[in-house]
Amino acid sequence: MRDSPDLVNLYNMHKHLDILATQIRKTAVQLDEVTELVETQKWGQQSFLPKKPRVGTTIRIDQHDDSHVAMYVHCQTTLVDTYRSLFPELTYEGNRAVLFNVNEPLPKDTIDVLVEEALLYHVNKRKR
Repeated sequence: MRDSPDLVNLYNMHKHLDILATQIRKTAVQLDEVTELVETQKWGQQSFLPKKPRVGTTIRIDQHDDSHVAMYVHCQTTLVDTYRSLFPELTYEGNRAVLFNVNEPLPKDTIDVLVEEALLYHVNKRKR
C-alpha cells in the first residue's frame, strides 16, 4: 500500500519543522552573545528569541502552505534583504519569511547562517 501524497506532505512538513527547530537551538548554543534561548508561542507559531534584550530578533517557524514551511522574522528588520543578498537562490515571501519546500532537503548550513543573522540582529546592527 502506498502512502497518499497528503500523508507524505504532512510527514515532511513535521520533519522539516523539527529540523528547523533543532538547527535554531544548535546555532544559538554556539553564539556567545545568546546566553539563553527562549522558546515560546507567538501568533500560534513556535518562536525562538534570545532572552537577553537587544541581542537579536524573534524567529518563528510554521507551515506556510501545503508544500512549504517558513522561517519568519520581524518584517521591520532588514534581515530578509540580507538573506536575499547572501542566498538569492532561496524562496522568500516579502520582507518577512524564507520558504522551504517540504519535498526537498533543507539546506542546513544555509539555515545556520540565517539563524545566526536573526539571533544577533541587534548586535550586528550596532557594529555596522
